[in-house]
Amino acid sequence: MRIPLENTVKITIRIAGKWLYRMRRVMATLCIALIAVHIGYKVVFGANGMKIWQSKRAEVQALEQEIERSKLDHEQLEYRVQALQRGDPSVIEKEAREQLGYVKPGEVVLFEQRSKPAARQAPVVAENTDQK
Repeated sequence: MRIPLENTVKITIRIAGKWLYRMRRVMATLCIALIAVHIGYKVVFGANGMKIWQSKRAEVQALEQEIERSKLDHEQLEYRVQALQRGDPSVIEKEAREQLGYVKPGEVVLFEQRSKPAARQAPVVAENTDQK
């Protein structure tokens, strides 16, 4: 007994259709899982993800520390300027000693000699020994 070709195709489609109908929950779960993994990857490693956010946060903290150091330096310089403008003798003497090299009578000044950088040597050039 031979089954006609049309019936075989209908049976195959019917079997595949039943299989797809039974597997619809599994496939839906797999699709949702893949979407969740993709979204999770983008949240962590994407253009505005957690890794980028953490690096930007670290950069913000470093810049805030730099701002604090700059504020302290500014306050110290502001204090020096005010002391110089008031004519504070100790500050004026300190500046004269440091910048102008003034010395009180009877003081001995010691200078640390800085080593001179080594003289630059001319590059060694190979001589052409070929004779023509």
